[in-house]
Amino acid sequence: MNRTFIPNELTTPAVLVERAVLVRNVAAMAAAMAAMRIDLRPHVKTHKIPEIAALQLEAGAVGLTVATIGEAETFADAGCDDVFIAYPLWLTAATASRLDALARRCRLSFGVDSPEAARNAGALLGRATRAAVGVLIEVDSGHHRSGATADSLVGIAEAVTGSGLRLGGVFTFPGHSYTPGGAGPAAADEAAALVGAARILEDAGFDVPRRSGGSTPSALLADRNGLTEARPGVYVFGDAQQLELERIGVDGIALCVAGTVVSRHESEPRRVILDSGSKILGGDRPAWATGFGRLLDHPEARITALSEHHATVTWPDGARLPELGARLRVVPNHVCLVLNLVDDVWVCDEGAVVDRWSVAARGRNY
Repeated sequence: MNRTFIPNELTTPAVLVERAVLVRNVAAMAAAMAAMRIDLRPHVKTHKIPEIAALQLEAGAVGLTVATIGEAETFADAGCDDVFIAYPLWLTAATASRLDALARRCRLSFGVDSPEAARNAGALLGRATRAAVGVLIEVDSGHHRSGATADSLVGIAEAVTGSGLRLGGVFTFPGHSYTPGGAGPAAADEAAALVGAARILEDAGFDVPRRSGGSTPSALLADRNGLTEARPGVYVFGDAQQLELERIGVDGIALCVAGTVVSRHESEPRRVILDSGSKILGGDRPAWATGFGRLLDHPEARITALSEHHATVTWPDGARLPELGARLRVVPNHVCLVLNLVDDVWVCDEGAVVDRWSVAARGRNY
């Protein structure tokens, strides 16, 4: 595969997906989870593309994970019949009505992390929905974002069942896996939190059929005795964060942003400017990251600054600067942001454009 070639018909900046790498990534994660006897429920907020979700389901995923009701609607429209909204929802009359409609079209589950949210959902959802949906309690496994503590679990479960809802299990996000050296400890924290939460609830008389966790950095380190399902998302594409965390290699990068050199400077700092700024790459840069992304074919270069339509790429001494008009492949730091910034992606195979996929769930943020 010629990864340095960008099809001439594309105007930059453009998002390119290497189909062969994508398919290989999908198959590899599906096989790994099957070998671990953990159900795979990939998080599709990463790609927001029905064609990729179909590949994941065909490879053996039991269903999909989404972050919003809007994403759930998009993938239900595309034919997915099992969707988990892995988010502590606080419903309104309007959003409850949308969940009522969704529950008639697919197997639906969603998250809460407080008794108040559970009682609010029970008061607003229709009777048929209350009987059909599964409510999973989010637990904090060390990321310290949303998620309940152990001492609050029984009270939340009582609020769920007391509101006429069905307790579907527990879930967590080991987000602290996104740090150097953090994947192993985060996977251990995840398993301990899920097993501990399930034990507390089962001792109190509740059934806990699902223990849901997973992130791309920690998925392959997951404890099959701790999780019944995993929800990685970034693995389909890879990104610069995964490269720097050494969770993937360059051969696992399936998505790049094609950018053109529009300005070139031999004076210090030696640099080129690409036409791919924060409005297509996103602006994430963890404190440990060495830049705002990587160049796939020039690993020694660093993206040191982003403006809305400019990427400043510094070049090391002794390395030849790309010429004006050169087209380069940029690996974004956080690939999930990119897909919420573009309407479609170009699918490539052996340097040729073979398809164009709409980012159907773009902007479905609520």
